[in-house]
Amino acid sequence: QVQLVESGGGLVQAGGSLRLSCAASVVSGRTFSSYAKGWFRQAPGKEREFVARISSKGARTSYADSVKGRFTISRDNAKNTAYLQMNSLKPEDTAVYSCAADSNYGVFRGDYWGQGTQVTVSS
Repeated sequence: QVQLVESGGGLVQAGGSLRLSCAASVVSGRTFSSYAKGWFRQAPGKEREFVARISSKGARTSYADSVKGRFTISRDNAKNTAYLQMNSLKPEDTAVYSCAADSNYGVFRGDYWGQGTQVTVSS
């Protein structure tokens, strides 16, 4: 079992940057480095959408078209933490951002989820 806690959200002006962190605690068996990690977001009145994911060792990444070139996902397995660096933020990036862990990078559905952190981008 994996417990995930996000941090780093807040209010920022359009064009600004934020870095989200997702700290993981592995309760049983597998280590943090064995899970792929992903970020998703959900804006008010909208479905949750995929933002980015990274493979267990960090060799592969994937991004939604809407954030490609602006957001960067990374991880530090020594610190059991994944990150989402968000640059050139836009008002439409406003959402609750949640991190997830999955044992399968290729078919990432999210075996475990954090509670989420609010990101608000003002125009």
